[in-house]
Amino acid sequence: MTNPVSVTVEDGIALVTIDNPPVNALSLAVRQGIMDAVTRIEGDASVGAAVLACAGRTFVAGADIREFGKPPVEPHLPDVLAAIEASRVPWVAAVHGTALGGGLELALACHARIADPAAKLGLPEVTLGLVPGAGGTVRLPRLVALDDAIDMVTSGKPVGAKKANGIGLVERIADGDLLADARTYAAELNQSGKPEAVSARPPREVPGDDFWAEKEKAIAARARGQASPVEALHALRDGVTLPVPDAFAAERARFLRLRDSEQAAALRYMFFAERNTGRPADIEGVDPLPLDSTGVVGGGTMGAGIAAAMLLAGMTVALAERDADAAGKAQERVAGILDGSRKRGLLSDAAHDDALSRFSAHDNYGALADCDLVIEAVFEEMGVKNAVFAELDRVCRPDAVLASNTSYLDVNAIAEATKDPSRVVGLHFFSPAHIMKLLEIVRTDAAAPTTLATAFALAKKLKKIPVLAGVCDGFIGNRIMSAYRRECDFILEEGALPQDVDAAMRGYGFAMGIYAVQDMAGLDIAWAMRKRRAETRPSDERYSKIADRICELGRFGRKTGAGWFAYPSDGAKAGQPDPAIEAIILEESARLGYERKTFTADEIMQRILSSMQAEARAVLDEGIALKPSDIDVTMVHGYGFPRHKGGPMFAAGIRD
Repeated sequence: MTNPVSVTVEDGIALVTIDNPPVNALSLAVRQGIMDAVTRIEGDASVGAAVLACAGRTFVAGADIREFGKPPVEPHLPDVLAAIEASRVPWVAAVHGTALGGGLELALACHARIADPAAKLGLPEVTLGLVPGAGGTVRLPRLVALDDAIDMVTSGKPVGAKKANGIGLVERIADGDLLADARTYAAELNQSGKPEAVSARPPREVPGDDFWAEKEKAIAARARGQASPVEALHALRDGVTLPVPDAFAAERARFLRLRDSEQAAALRYMFFAERNTGRPADIEGVDPLPLDSTGVVGGGTMGAGIAAAMLLAGMTVALAERDADAAGKAQERVAGILDGSRKRGLLSDAAHDDALSRFSAHDNYGALADCDLVIEAVFEEMGVKNAVFAELDRVCRPDAVLASNTSYLDVNAIAEATKDPSRVVGLHFFSPAHIMKLLEIVRTDAAAPTTLATAFALAKKLKKIPVLAGVCDGFIGNRIMSAYRRECDFILEEGALPQDVDAAMRGYGFAMGIYAVQDMAGLDIAWAMRKRRAETRPSDERYSKIADRICELGRFGRKTGAGWFAYPSDGAKAGQPDPAIEAIILEESARLGYERKTFTADEIMQRILSSMQAEARAVLDEGIALKPSDIDVTMVHGYGFPRHKGGPMFAAGIRD
C-alpha cells in the first residue's frame, strides 16, 4: 500500500503532504505517516521548518469513518500532535478546503496556520455525540476568545477563513498560491524563531463560575437532551482552568466515555443513514435531465420556498400563477426569501441580484414550455391538481418531468391526468422549502428511470437528503405522523391536555410538540384530508372528533390567531393554553364515557413512540420505504424526531 504521507525537502523547508482521498481522513496509516515524518525531520539537520499540507480538494476533514465505533489504534492522534508540537522546527499548517475535527486539531498542534481564502475550519464532534479528543478544547481557547471557542465547540459549526483570521484561529490568509505562501511563512519562522507551542500559551481568558453556569444553562436548553454540547462546554472549562497535562487527560477521558455512549451510537447511525438513503437500482447509469430551466406552479408559501431553493442552487425558475395579482404576490414572496438570506449573510449582494435575475413570475403557463422540470405546489385537492397536470401535459415539452408537491394525495391518480404518466413523480418538500433538508421522492407505478434520476439529481443540486417513498396516503412521514397524531388525540380523550403532550415531546428532545406544530402548519389541510377519508373510514375504527370540532370553529392555528392554543397577539409564535379547547376535550371525554386520568411524561411518550413504531413497521412491510434507516432519516429531518435518539426504528432496535 502506498504511504499516504510524503516528505520532500527544498531549501531547508520540509513539505509534509497527506494524500488520503477523498477527504484526507486521519486513518491509522495517516497518523503513522505523520509520526514518521516528524521523526525524519527531527533527524535531518538541513531542515529548518516544515509545512503540513494536503493533496486533493481539502485539508484533513476529520477522522476515518471506517474507524467509527472501533477502539483507536496506536499511534493515537494526541500523541502524533504532541510530537509535532514538540518538534525542534516550526510547523506551518497550510489549510485549504475544510479542516474539521481531528483535522483542525492537527492544525492547532502546528506552530502557525495559513489558510486559503475559501477554507473552512471547525470542530463538529458534538454532532456525533462526542467532544474533541486530541487537545482541541485545550489549544483552541489559547488562540481565540472564549466566546468564539464555546460557539465553535458546542455548536459544531465551522467558520470561514476570513473569520478564522479575525478571531486569531489562523495567522494568515494566502494571497495567491497557498503552498508558496506557506513556504515563505515557514522560512520567515525559521529565521525569527519557532513560536511558542499553542498549548504552552496562557488561555485568552479564565472567567469565574457564574460565567460557566450561565453558558451551561443556555447550551443545555438548546441541546434538548443531547449530552455532547454540555460536555464540550465542560471540556473547555477544564481546558482553561486545569493544568495543561490534566486538561489533555480530562478531555481524552471525556471523549472515550462519550464514544461508547448510546447517544454517540445513535448519532453515528444517523451520520451514515443520511449519506446512504435508498436509491432505486434501475436509475444507476441513467442520465437525468440537465435542470438548467425549471418551473413552479403556485406562488404561495410552499411554491415560493421551492422556487427560492432552486434559485439559491443556481437554477433559472419560471413561476406560473392563476392571474397577474397572484403572480405579483409570488414575486414579492420569492424576493422576500432571497432578501432574508442576504440579511442573514448567506448571500452577497451580487449573489442576491443574480438569483433574482434568474426568476420570473407569470399569469399563464406559457413560460413553462421549455422547462426541464416543473413542480406543482397548489392547494391540496385532487381536482385542482389534476387540472394543473392536464394543462402542464399540454404546455410542457414531452420529455419534461412533471412533479407534484402533494403531502398526502395519490400521485398515481395525479399522473393519470397526463398522457404520459411515466414522466410524473412526487416531490414532497418540507416547509420552509429553502431551508428544510428532507425531500421525499414519491415513485409512481409508471415513473420512468429518467424521471426518478432527475428527481434525485434535483435533490443533490439542492443539497437535500432524498428519501424514496412509495405511493400511499401520506407516504412515509405524513402517514406515520398521522398515526401518532391520532394517538395523541386519544390521550387527550383519556385525560391529558395539549400542553401536557407537547411538554412530554419537548422533554424527549423534540423542538416542538405535535399540537404546536399543527398550529404552525395550519389545521385546515389535515382537516380536509380527514373529510376526504370519511366515506371510506371503517365504522368500527376509533376516531377522535376533537380536532374536527376545533376546525369547525374556524380555528386553524397561528394564521387565524387560534388553534389548539390561543395566539393573542399578531405574529405570536408561542401559544397559550385555551379554556375553550379544554372544554371541548372534557366534553368529548364525557361523551365517550372516559374517566379522565393523569399521564406522566414517560407514559405519554411511550404511547407516542409505540404508535409511531407500529406504523413505521407497516410502512416498511408494505414496501413504502426501502429500509428502516430511510424512515429514521425522514422522521428526524422532516418531523423533528431528536437526532441523538436515532429515529423511531433505531429506538426500537430495528436496523437495515
